[in-house]
Amino acid sequence: MKPVKVGIIGCGNISSIYLENLTTCFDLVHVEALADLVPERASEQAAKYGVKRVLTTEELLADPTIELVVNLTIPASHAFICSRALEAGKHVYVEKPLAVELEDGIALHRLAAEKGLLLGGAPDTFLGSGIQTCLDLIHTGRIGRPVAATAFMACHGHESWHPDPEFYYKVGGGPMFDMGPYYLTALFALLGPARRLTGSTAITFQHRTITSEKKNGQVIDVEIPTHIAGIMDMQNGSMAMIMTSFDVWSAKLPHIEIYGSEGTLSVPDPNTYGGPVRLRRWDDKEYEEIILERPFAENSRGLGVADMASAIRTGSMDPRAGSQMTLHVLEAMHGFHISSNKGYHYEMKTAFTAPPVLDPSFVR
Repeated sequence: MKPVKVGIIGCGNISSIYLENLTTCFDLVHVEALADLVPERASEQAAKYGVKRVLTTEELLADPTIELVVNLTIPASHAFICSRALEAGKHVYVEKPLAVELEDGIALHRLAAEKGLLLGGAPDTFLGSGIQTCLDLIHTGRIGRPVAATAFMACHGHESWHPDPEFYYKVGGGPMFDMGPYYLTALFALLGPARRLTGSTAITFQHRTITSEKKNGQVIDVEIPTHIAGIMDMQNGSMAMIMTSFDVWSAKLPHIEIYGSEGTLSVPDPNTYGGPVRLRRWDDKEYEEIILERPFAENSRGLGVADMASAIRTGSMDPRAGSQMTLHVLEAMHGFHISSNKGYHYEMKTAFTAPPVLDPSFVR
């Protein structure tokens, strides 16, 4: 199949791993051009990864040869850039989250449908060897019927190491919007959509002092909840608990566990692509580490872009990391906060069809 010509908007830190993979690993993708608010940054990345053209955002969106836009801008710009790209007739893949505001995510989903274009986004880690192996184990009945799940992301935030940590404590940040997409996407890929959810949120530390270099000593006023606990009732009848926190000094918690009627499945870190995957059935005396036979155990960011390129070429309207699931993740993140603020169960309004497992022969 003819490669899909891709234009990347946003050449910050995350662009390096995308460019490394998209320019070397996937035959269905050809990176045609880069754009960034800082042209020098785009030029540096273009030279490093062999991309021939550096354009302004306006030039990139107007270029008729570019079929797919990969939006790697900051979250506050996701909805604006995605909307402009869709209006320009481009398919769009965006870094997480789909948008900051739920209303913007809904509008993007509708716009893509109206235009007959594909829209989707990160994380694509659920397409990696680890979680795809977990899907195989669930689909083949190794743990029986899924009954419940837990997911934990606990740390003490970013001010001790990140050079510009303010964003993580402002609207659009926080542990749920920062790391929640990885954990929720994994849970939804494994268990399907949520029916309703309940959340409880807190701001434990009203102020954060930066101790990393560059801004050492500056104080951040915290605007977003930094500890979120949630319970989800899934459409398949199971339940899932999730905690994301920037208020925990240390913890010994599993990333994700799936509890079935006949066993327990230990799911790897959803911010990675590999393992370990561990299984303990009801009659086992200890956990068995499952050999990963599926591809993409390494850092494969951009795999979702390649899958979307495949969908474009085959005429499918269902890329695995598509807008239905990314929008469901966005609604759930907002739903936990709304439930806590309003004091009631939040009934989910979006849904999705669980994506099929990735074909092991998927073209690289």
